[in-house]
Amino acid sequence: MRSLGNQIVAEFYGCDRGRLDDVEFIQRAMVDAAKIAGATIVSKAFHHFSPHGVSGAVIIAESHLTVHTWPEYQYAAVDLFTCGDDIMAAAAFDHLREQFAAGQISTMEIHRGQVDMMRPIGREEAHAQLSLVK
Repeated sequence: MRSLGNQIVAEFYGCDRGRLDDVEFIQRAMVDAAKIAGATIVSKAFHHFSPHGVSGAVIIAESHLTVHTWPEYQYAAVDLFTCGDDIMAAAAFDHLREQFAAGQISTMEIHRGQVDMMRPIGREEAHAQLSLVK
């Protein structure tokens, strides 16, 4: 089964509270995770909430890595969505598990964009569709 992308949805439990509430630490961990995976970073955005918690995204040419933290519950929700065969999402996952000092994890892996379910558009058909939009 060939797919356009692979998505790891991860839940990290029992994490270090201080790390989960440190926006600079979270940003550095997420950027490093993207680099470890071999992804091409396009942009990033992170926000610290009051009284606590961090949300952030690293947009990569191959899709995205996102995080939302709840330090008061020692919990982080992470989404690693990558496209292409060269990106090592599992390596990014391992890095984040270590950085957040997760005591327990739960993951789900999803293959996105099942190629056998798609009908490729030929060159003439693509041109005709573009002409209709104008």
